[in-house]
Amino acid sequence: MSDKKAKKSRPSYTEFTLDMFSRSSGKNHSEIKQFNQWRDDIIEADKYTFETPHLTPQTPEISVRRIHGDEHDLVNFSSYNYLGYANHPDVIQAAKDALDAFGLGATGSPLLNGTFDIHKKLEQSLTSFFGQQGYGVSLFSSGYGANIGVVSSYIHKGDYVVLDHSSHASLIDGAVMSQGTIKLFRHNDAEFLERILKRISKENRRVLVCVEGVYSTDGDYGNLKDIVTVTKNYGASILVDEAHSLLIAGATGKGVVEEFDVLADVDLLIGTFSKSFGGIGGCVYAKNDLINYMNYYARSRMFSCALDPAVTGGIIKALELASGTDGDEKRKRIIENADYLRSLLKDKVDIGTSHSWVIPIIFGDERKSLPLGDYLMKKGYDFSIMMFPAVKKNKSIIRAFVTSEHNKKQLEGCAEALIDASKEFNFGI
Repeated sequence: MSDKKAKKSRPSYTEFTLDMFSRSSGKNHSEIKQFNQWRDDIIEADKYTFETPHLTPQTPEISVRRIHGDEHDLVNFSSYNYLGYANHPDVIQAAKDALDAFGLGATGSPLLNGTFDIHKKLEQSLTSFFGQQGYGVSLFSSGYGANIGVVSSYIHKGDYVVLDHSSHASLIDGAVMSQGTIKLFRHNDAEFLERILKRISKENRRVLVCVEGVYSTDGDYGNLKDIVTVTKNYGASILVDEAHSLLIAGATGKGVVEEFDVLADVDLLIGTFSKSFGGIGGCVYAKNDLINYMNYYARSRMFSCALDPAVTGGIIKALELASGTDGDEKRKRIIENADYLRSLLKDKVDIGTSHSWVIPIIFGDERKSLPLGDYLMKKGYDFSIMMFPAVKKNKSIIRAFVTSEHNKKQLEGCAEALIDASKEFNFGI
């Protein structure tokens, strides 16, 4: 059969979803071949918008180069540089100073030779920021590593991990690695959680409930007040992942735990440095005994290189700025910006239940994902697009990440582009 005929017999690239290539098909590696065939078809159709090299920092206006070499100037709604600290001049200078003082990389595990004085300074700064006596911080080289390391070291075989149904992949992976028994409860449903805890609390087993401050797909707040109350009533521990809410939510940026006044009741608080801090890495904040234990038993920490010194220096400066008037102003502005964009989109497209700076626009059919991403980029806007299996079947979304640095004109243009797309691809209300 000729290549031309073989190509015609293949299904269109729009008929595939990523889960179709995620399982082994035997010795011939057919799933790998099929995936690369799918990718080649997207590229040939000029709809490939993944892995697009950025030519500029993650500011509200960026330049990118697509795979065929064409460059585009875009308004950026795909980055979670929420407070603009990734490119803040004081943060960059602090990173340069740390680079000069300590070199490029830590070149070792934090437990062995990879801990520098600047890492200890960051741990102390974060501990002081949260302000509770008897608590400490353990640093990880990624937010993903923090979640899998914390969950898998805290929970052992025979214990229970109880996860919100919308939990991030890193929490799910940590639960699997722990070899504990996994239970899922309906998203934000404290009554559903209580039914689970009531059944398993009679056993002499450790139970860890895992939730998030702001859910990165739906953009809604975790129902922390009710969930923490139920968790504590049944003697379970609770982990709150504040990846998308730390430095933003709460009066002083301590997260949704501060906004709902539950910080003192939370056993494990996860922070991520790749969002509001503008760097990379993650941490867990907990009582000192737990921190000491996890420093030795969290495998993703033990067997990873420590945070690089330059990023660590920048994170310290970002925390300092966020703890002062600069943070107060940015927190106010990001909330105003998110509320304004929601008001422009309301009753025009389905934005779900978002009340945060993560705004999902539900367009449904995953077959629209690739042409829709291409359409929006050519309109001059960059968004994060999620399709099955990252979201439910026929519940694909465009995610708009709002920052404190966007201006009114950019927000209005964003809404106009999304509403135009909803008409073109038939997902408006």
